[in-house]
Amino acid sequence: MTLVAIILATLAAGIGSVWLAALLMRLGLGGRADSVGPQHLLSLAAGALLATAFMHLLPEAFESQAGAHDLFATLLVGVVFFFLLDKAELWHHGHEHSHPEPAPQGHGHSHDAQHGHDHGHGHAHHHHGPRSGGWAVLTGDSVHCFGDGILIASAFMADLRLGVIAAVSVLAHEVPHHMGDLVVLRQTSTNRRMALVKVSLAGAVTALGGVVGYFLVGQLQDLLPYFLAVASSSFVYVALADLIPQLQKRLTARETIAQIAWLIAGMVIVTLVSGAAHAH
Repeated sequence: MTLVAIILATLAAGIGSVWLAALLMRLGLGGRADSVGPQHLLSLAAGALLATAFMHLLPEAFESQAGAHDLFATLLVGVVFFFLLDKAELWHHGHEHSHPEPAPQGHGHSHDAQHGHDHGHGHAHHHHGPRSGGWAVLTGDSVHCFGDGILIASAFMADLRLGVIAAVSVLAHEVPHHMGDLVVLRQTSTNRRMALVKVSLAGAVTALGGVVGYFLVGQLQDLLPYFLAVASSSFVYVALADLIPQLQKRLTARETIAQIAWLIAGMVIVTLVSGAAHAH
């Protein structure tokens, strides 16, 4: 039963986030200044990730027999580990969801040339080149999705409710990420459907990670609190090192309020999902 739930949840988070991203793009998300755009989704995702880590995963880990010192040490090591993966360009989402003036495509500079894909109203992107950029996106996606699957499985092994919350949080932060992936891949090919298929296949790796995580955590049940601490470190790292820095821009008072509102909305959604799952 748990394995089935993990597979369904990881498929929903991995592939569902791709299809939701494609749907939102088809509806013209971010096409108008007053519309819901990637910046709002980034705020929503950051709030969901932080709430999941601090309000659910870590409390669950600390309710075990594991010592607080060891769990905090694991959390610290986890953050450093994901930082190193980031340096290896295997974990960082690398999609700058901002609203700059459109720049000529294919001429990114400095950090943007390595990672960034600016999602302004025109969805301008910068990468090393169409072919290398496409493969880099798919490779990074696959590694990241595999890790997400293991983290979701760890949460499910602790508690079904916790697993659902983790899956929802992963889905939330993957949507704006996959929007960038789809645009980059569409630049490498005129076939939009093939771009969707490629990103969906990368998203499906989440399920593979979930199955591996199920058997891995099952064999190391005593280490489950530490798996939860590692999952928390991943969520905290992505939120603080990837998502929130993209939100640290000079905005009008109205835009700032909207940003904060969406951040809180992400936390509220996690709370509501937790309550609904607990009720069942």
